[in-house]
Amino acid sequence: MKLVVQIPCLNEEETLPLVLASIPREIPGVDEIVVLVIDDGCTDRTVEVARDHGVTEFVHHVRNQGLGRSFHDGVIRALELGADVVVNTDGDNQYPQERITDLVQPIVAGKADIVIADRQVHLVEHFSWAKKQLQKVGSAVVNRAAGTKLPDAASGFRAYSRESLILLNTITRFSYCMETIIQAGNKNLKIASIPVVTNAKTRESRLFKTTPEHIAKSAMAIIRSFIMYKPYVIFSWLTLFFGVVGMIPFLRYGVLWTQGEQGGHLQSLLLGVLLLTMAMLCVMLGVVADLIRTNRVLIEDNLEHTKRLRFGDSAEESLVRHGLSKVTYERVESSPS
Repeated sequence: MKLVVQIPCLNEEETLPLVLASIPREIPGVDEIVVLVIDDGCTDRTVEVARDHGVTEFVHHVRNQGLGRSFHDGVIRALELGADVVVNTDGDNQYPQERITDLVQPIVAGKADIVIADRQVHLVEHFSWAKKQLQKVGSAVVNRAAGTKLPDAASGFRAYSRESLILLNTITRFSYCMETIIQAGNKNLKIASIPVVTNAKTRESRLFKTTPEHIAKSAMAIIRSFIMYKPYVIFSWLTLFFGVVGMIPFLRYGVLWTQGEQGGHLQSLLLGVLLLTMAMLCVMLGVVADLIRTNRVLIEDNLEHTKRLRFGDSAEESLVRHGLSKVTYERVESSPS
């Protein structure tokens, strides 16, 4: 059993030594632990510091590509290294690396595909009241879209099984956290959560400059992921909304007509026609989006097979390795009569 701990870094020379020093050297059920540093366009001594602390595996970006891309490239390299479990943490020492042992145990035991650390947001001292509430709302929205019950969907401290990484395909470049949960939930992967206590704040977040920017980017990532898997839900609600609202002007016109006001009020009819037209457009967009969703499923099947060929995995071998095989096959040779 090989564990790869990947650390996306952007100018983390001051805090990276703390992260590397606190990563466990031995974990029950794990035979080998490899540390992988993703250099996301660092301009300081992050890479040199990592090498000085014994890190031998790196992914380098010439320019800053963002957290989502760093996660994606780190996962690809980890799979190339033969990782059975991949843990993602941060280079700013936000997370307690000593809890990596607890994070990977449900996967090692074959009880989960993904394990996410619950930062217990209400206990994080440097989070304002507004930010804590936004975190709760964000987690609730993601859980609704994914069909999960996770207390902290935005946490980046998490462990993935090899099989889950074969099945997941990240697209968002802002942050992979929300997208991977929505994908995993819709692919019926088992997601577990363990509570942790985060370390003291070392710097400001580099993912966003302001809270409204964070909300906007997170909302776009959630909506995009939701539409990919359940477009009929969104377009059905939009159709219902525009259809109901579009009938109101016609009802108003009918009431006025019965009251003898038979002249004018054409603006009501025009507004009603416009709203009902939008309802019909939503129906058509929903049909197209659902066809695209079906096509995406077929493409993801091909991507899964491509990954298995690239990384030398067969589906049955990977599932059996993690105790997650849901299908068994048997051939019985008929005896000659």
